[in-house]
Amino acid sequence: MLRFFPQKNKYIQEKGKFEFQSDQMIPKHIAIIMDGNGRWAQNRRLPRVAGHKEGMETVKKITKHASQLGVEVLTLYAFSTENWKRPTDEVDFLMQLPVDFFDTFVPELIKENVQVHVMGYKELLPKHTQDAVERAMEQTKDNDGMILNFALNYGSRAEIVSAMKEVYQEVATHGGDVETIDEELIADHLMTGFLPSELRDPELLIRTSGEERISNFLLWQIAYSEFFFTDALWPDFNESLLETAIASFQNRNRRFGGLEKEETK
Repeated sequence: MLRFFPQKNKYIQEKGKFEFQSDQMIPKHIAIIMDGNGRWAQNRRLPRVAGHKEGMETVKKITKHASQLGVEVLTLYAFSTENWKRPTDEVDFLMQLPVDFFDTFVPELIKENVQVHVMGYKELLPKHTQDAVERAMEQTKDNDGMILNFALNYGSRAEIVSAMKEVYQEVATHGGDVETIDEELIADHLMTGFLPSELRDPELLIRTSGEERISNFLLWQIAYSEFFFTDALWPDFNESLLETAIASFQNRNRRFGGLEKEETK
């Protein structure tokens, strides 16, 4: 059971008290399921799109802070392959949001030395959304700091199916056999394959809004990720809560299926 005290930049757990330590290990790759924009707006008797707009302001704050903390990759779940089921007006707004977001935020990203990448089925996005995405990636391609990786029109099951098709085609084309297929080959064909192998899998997965499910996000890549759930709605998520999540990570015992050294004696 976790009780959050963001104003004190700490959380209290039944077994002890942990505080964020900037000199301890910072996750190289953090992934976030940004949930709760609609509820944030409804709680204020505003249209749902107002929550999405406010959520983009949170993206800006968290991106800058993550970069300053030394995070190397920040992957944000922006729009899933299932989100097309939402009302047309809301989808249209969400497709315009990257245009407005990148047009205003890219200069700040360049100043922060942040590189933009967008993964997902971009070819199915409206033309104006595709153009905004490509512009942002082109304008920041020379930045060598943190990678801000948006999952846009992304779904992990579809990603895995696409990867399997590519692996089959590659093996068949080069006359290989089934024994040549391994985890590394599959990972190369996933949408995180553009990243160096040591950065492809998030070390920390955060989900806001109190929901505790994965929602078809990075199913392969989060096999050994540490999870952090918070009741905070995404527009209310702030730099202090990001540090709270990292403090939780810093106090986890990551065994990857093995045992602690003391347990093996």
